[in-house]
Amino acid sequence: MTGTSRPGTGAAGPAAPGGKHGAHWAPGTPVLWRYRGHGPRGQVHIARPVTVVQDTDELLAVWMAPGTECVKPVLADGTPVHEEPLATRYTAPRTTVRSRWFGAGVLKLARPADPWSVWLFWDCDWLFKDWYVNLEEPRTRWSGGVDSVDHFLDISVHPDRSWKWRDEDEFAQARRVGLIDDETAARVEEAGRAALEVVKAWGPPFCDGWENWRPDPTWDVPVLPEDWDRTPAHMTS
Repeated sequence: MTGTSRPGTGAAGPAAPGGKHGAHWAPGTPVLWRYRGHGPRGQVHIARPVTVVQDTDELLAVWMAPGTECVKPVLADGTPVHEEPLATRYTAPRTTVRSRWFGAGVLKLARPADPWSVWLFWDCDWLFKDWYVNLEEPRTRWSGGVDSVDHFLDISVHPDRSWKWRDEDEFAQARRVGLIDDETAARVEEAGRAALEVVKAWGPPFCDGWENWRPDPTWDVPVLPEDWDRTPAHMTS
């Protein structure tokens, strides 16, 4: 699989709640892949400009190029979140900063209804490293991209098809401080088990050869817009 289109500037029409949208994005279209904080009105704290690789009723595939300027959360004093002790990691005051994505790029794959997305990682010489199952809310589409809420718990899947849980300690801490209630935690764990069934059966997208995909060399790196945290129209009512 290879990229075949130059980035475009258009986007699909405004999305309605539940992920419905007027049209698919064309390959090469720049959009935002964002994560909101927990809660009904969670603010955007992660925003990543990406390029659409494929957008169908079955799958959204996007490419985040090396060096992409993104938004990420940090502690109020600028300390990286992962350097804060686990006990206070989710209660210490935070802010957001602009930062370049370091290392190789990331291909993100998501089926519309799945409560997870699958990310592919390579090294800088395109040696495939692994898949990463990111457990999250099914993405809500809007005119400029997709929004989700991260659920802390993840799964690494290696080329030999072995796998392991990731960030179980962070998931447990998020539960202890009330970011995830018992009902949500049970739903996330169920989603993780469902994702693992796909892994064990080596179903899509793992069996689809995406590890051999390469981006179109003519694609530009999307620019992070000034209004990266804008609220989509369908979320204002």
